[in-house]
Amino acid sequence: MAEISAKEVMSLRNKTGLSMMACKAALAEAGGDPEKAEEILRKQLKGKMESRTDRAAGEGRVEVLINADHTAAAIVEVRAETDFTAKNDGFVGMVKTVAGLALKAAPGAVAASTDITNEVDKIRISTGENCSFARGHKLVGEAGKTQFGRYVHHDGKTGVLLHAEGSISEDVSSKICMHIVAADPRPKGVSINDIPADVIEKERAFRINTAIESGKPKEIAEKMVEGGMRKFYEEVALLEQLFVLDPTKKIKDIVGPNAKVLGYLRYQVGEQA
Repeated sequence: MAEISAKEVMSLRNKTGLSMMACKAALAEAGGDPEKAEEILRKQLKGKMESRTDRAAGEGRVEVLINADHTAAAIVEVRAETDFTAKNDGFVGMVKTVAGLALKAAPGAVAASTDITNEVDKIRISTGENCSFARGHKLVGEAGKTQFGRYVHHDGKTGVLLHAEGSISEDVSSKICMHIVAADPRPKGVSINDIPADVIEKERAFRINTAIESGKPKEIAEKMVEGGMRKFYEEVALLEQLFVLDPTKKIKDIVGPNAKVLGYLRYQVGEQA
């Protein structure tokens, strides 16, 4: 039997939100493989832990900035050891400064530049905590065509940067960002065609295995699953989801015919980049 360390158990607990005992037992059953252990836990809960696995652990803050003419936008995450520090005015101000520096960086993934590191180091020194720049990303657009939306949850731990074009108001784009933060299940892509292949295959395999384990023949299980997969696509494609602020409408209805969502970035403190 593989030896399971406390660190491995805590890592799985942080990812799933389940008890230390349950996580340790799952890891033991999986021979120490964290992905297999997570799958075991999911089966034990009959697939109802999707929202829990999205509750990433860790302290810190997310910030999103958009320039005045909507030609550039950036999202960043900076981590801290304690929630007390993450809520400190000095830390909050530093993260805004870091987002501003990310806005000046080259498009794409933002690395920890000297300026960014220096800003984080000031808080590290003043608080004595191991604060760190976790990640960042910059998007660029075209003046008069591109629209960016932003939303950072009140606790600062989750934020969304929306990339769109066409006629869409700041209020609507902000509310779509809010939806992306709150939606359950969490959207996996803008449209059905944008859902990653690995997400689809993992879900299909899970559903087939569950059906087979319940006693269904493989051929029957596969046919049963296809109907369920069509519903799954609609549940996790952003444009097909029911709008959390008005469930009588879908997100595509909120976007309207004169705008197009090109993509989005959702950051949650502590999750794997």
